[in-house]
Amino acid sequence: MRTSDPSASMPAGNTASSSQPIYTEKLWPSAWIWIVVVGLSSAGLLMFGPISTAAAIIAALVLFALMTTMLLLSTPTISVTQDTLRVGRATIDREFVGTVEGFEKSAASAERGTRLNGLAYMCFRGWVDPVVKIEITDPADRTPYWLTSTRRPDALVSALTSPRA
Repeated sequence: MRTSDPSASMPAGNTASSSQPIYTEKLWPSAWIWIVVVGLSSAGLLMFGPISTAAAIIAALVLFALMTTMLLLSTPTISVTQDTLRVGRATIDREFVGTVEGFEKSAASAERGTRLNGLAYMCFRGWVDPVVKIEITDPADRTPYWLTSTRRPDALVSALTSPRA
């Protein structure tokens, strides 16, 4: 697994077509997560309500802002270009991508649970059920595969298995 360095410049040989995304997905929180955030934020009302109504409202707003910021900053992106695959903070050249399989429902649960290899790179989100398993063929990398949540497993599998230009 290779992690990208945001300060590193792109090699001169890269063209715009090789860096344009073939597939991109952000794993945004689902609606029910936002309901949970609102519910937890209201705890500020309960904690500070007996002290002061103004303090209770401020506490609830601060809690909401903190949880929203944490959720948005931790939202990973999946991006496939002609040359690279990026899942969250991890990036790898597509030449090291082997077989790719999508899983849904009970098969996805098994991949995240009993069938999971402890050396695998994982990018899960509890509010996204389907997962895609991406074999890593780099001999210098001990990571056997990446397992990532995705809302569109068929589209991600198709993007990774399509022939590169």
